[in-house]
Amino acid sequence: MKKIKVTMYFPSNKITAPVTYHLIKDYNLMLNILNADVSLNKIGTLVVDIEGEEKDIEAGLEFVKSQGADYKVFSKSIIWQEESCVHCGACTAVCPSGALTMDKTDWNLTFDKEKCLVCELCVKACPLKVMCVRNGDKA
Repeated sequence: MKKIKVTMYFPSNKITAPVTYHLIKDYNLMLNILNADVSLNKIGTLVVDIEGEEKDIEAGLEFVKSQGADYKVFSKSIIWQEESCVHCGACTAVCPSGALTMDKTDWNLTFDKEKCLVCELCVKACPLKVMCVRNGDKA
């Protein structure tokens, strides 16, 4: 089994196509939608974790292309250097996915890598530079 994170881009005339349904049913893929911005008459974007056999993922992504959509596989990840973090929360104010939050019991920062969209806003917001980008496949 392999797991990748992908952003899919749908032209405005294709946003009503049941692409995710077919990825699940026809290609045996498990999808976890992390973020979606889909509106009529607008380019739609969908950020998903896709898990399945490598051949099924490749076939599913080809299907996405055949439907007139495009995609980009995430090749970066955000690394949090927790031991150097002072838990100021500056990064949480700019995190659009809610991957960075403050624990309300002890006010410590928490980072959920699964929710991370790798937008890199936290890297720019961190005053101590404890958030950084790693290129390549995520571990």
